[in-house]
Amino acid sequence: MSDLVPADTTEDVRTRGAGVSRQVAVLPVGSFEQHGAYLPLATDTLVACAVAREIAGAYPVHLLPPVTISCSHEHAAWPGTVSISSVTLHAVVRDIAASLRRSGIDALVVVNGHGGNYVLGNVVQESSARGERMALFPAAEDWEAARGRAGVVTSLLTDMHAGEIETSILLHAHPEMLRPGYETSDFVADDRRHLLTLGMSGYTDSGVIGRPSLGSAEKGKELLASLADSFGAYFSMLTSDA
Repeated sequence: MSDLVPADTTEDVRTRGAGVSRQVAVLPVGSFEQHGAYLPLATDTLVACAVAREIAGAYPVHLLPPVTISCSHEHAAWPGTVSISSVTLHAVVRDIAASLRRSGIDALVVVNGHGGNYVLGNVVQESSARGERMALFPAAEDWEAARGRAGVVTSLLTDMHAGEIETSILLHAHPEMLRPGYETSDFVADDRRHLLTLGMSGYTDSGVIGRPSLGSAEKGKELLASLADSFGAYFSMLTSDA
């Protein structure tokens, strides 16, 4: 359970906070949506938590438990998928940030594990315009750097859902969660211009868009290590006095 829910006590948080000039909280945001027949519905939450846990192992941050249900409306055609509205997710993240500020933690990094959570960019942008310290991680550039370091073959465009990256991270962090079949489930649909209208079912029958057969635990390990390195710039920005 410590992979998903931090085991800190309030004294742990107090001690960590005493050693830094400004406290930074890290909030993993995942989803509960279909990932084909071989990856669990909680894949995006597991990925976001794996990234956040890697960050917490390298930086003195306050790791929060994940938001596990988010905006997965494009996956509504598949059983098991659950969504909340973008308005609700916006409010949840803002409320969490406000609660943290009241307890003395005035910087928040949202670690997003689901590409459909477009509203998180708006939350961060609006909060920053109000003078609040907030960031969204990882950016596309961080993922590109991680792809290069890990030797991921599939482009970010092609590796859209349940593909090489997600499979690799789960093979490293939660191999017990994968079912047989990812080795033969590759499917590519790079032209998805009507995705917002048609949803995922307009482009894939299996729910997969990507090349999961190329996934490996070694790639997953390197992906996470690269993202932890990339996080350094975010941590410096949020803890600076500028």
